[in-house]
Amino acid sequence: MSKDSDFKHISVLLNEAVDSLNIKPDGVYVDCTAGGGGHSAAIAAKLGENGTLISIDKDDAALATCMLRKDDFARINWMPVKSDYGDIDNVLDSMKIKKVDGILADLGVSSYQLDHAERGFSYMSDGPLDMRMDTTGGLTAEYVVNNYSRDSLERVFRTYGEERHSGRIADGIVARRQTRPFTTTTELAEAIKEYMPGHGRGEDQHPAKRCFQAIRIEVNHELSGLERLSTNGIRHLKNGGRFSIITFHSLEDRIVKEAFRLGENPCTCPRDFPVCICGKKSLGTVITKKPVEPGEEEVASNPRSRSAKLRVFERNDNEQYN
Repeated sequence: MSKDSDFKHISVLLNEAVDSLNIKPDGVYVDCTAGGGGHSAAIAAKLGENGTLISIDKDDAALATCMLRKDDFARINWMPVKSDYGDIDNVLDSMKIKKVDGILADLGVSSYQLDHAERGFSYMSDGPLDMRMDTTGGLTAEYVVNNYSRDSLERVFRTYGEERHSGRIADGIVARRQTRPFTTTTELAEAIKEYMPGHGRGEDQHPAKRCFQAIRIEVNHELSGLERLSTNGIRHLKNGGRFSIITFHSLEDRIVKEAFRLGENPCTCPRDFPVCICGKKSLGTVITKKPVEPGEEEVASNPRSRSAKLRVFERNDNEQYN
């Protein structure tokens, strides 16, 4: 793959996210979502010859493009790892690394994945019903749409897409697939629009947006992975280390917000107890009492950044976390 690779992705909140890590030149940092390498390269630029950067992604094209930048930072130890961000425990354990100085995750779908119809993420372009971030994985959007039960489809649309008309859409999909299975993104998008009641089609966004988001999350196990990352990432931070996560929808943001809240205040004692007896101690501090959001200039140049939220946690306990 050449340096003019067509994997294009604009890193959201680039400066804010990298600055939030308080990078030490000789530190160890993990970019859990390497993508096209924007955040990784910005981290690498702040590291010295004793610095270490681990870039993780389960999309082969993303990881390959990220590592095209490696030659520009030959002075540091920069290691690519194909994995899911939810497996950060296994990644660091396999590398014999117990603690790191910073972790960054930029969630969601890259511009490359959305813009390349053959990946099957977009309801705007005709392509196969795929949606796998790791194209060697098993579950596909086509399997979900054509094989999940009516109740399972409703659950996916309601839980992961927060779709108000999930039952009606699930009914329509199940009825239609009896005669002709769904095979393309535009087929599914048009069907969802057809099955949605008239007043549901009057929104500014495409009627299929929430359902496509839901199927993508189901296919890639995104929220279960985020739950593991949000919790386990804190365990791997050195004292003073920072954990920064950029989310793009409310489901992700709630998981991160709750994980960071519990990291700061894990006490389970009733509020009227005069002293804590549960023994659970704070692991650090939530730096962002309110999430950092893109400014008007960034949103104007990159509309997909509009819903981004950056939350930051700092580990500042003085005891070993088990």
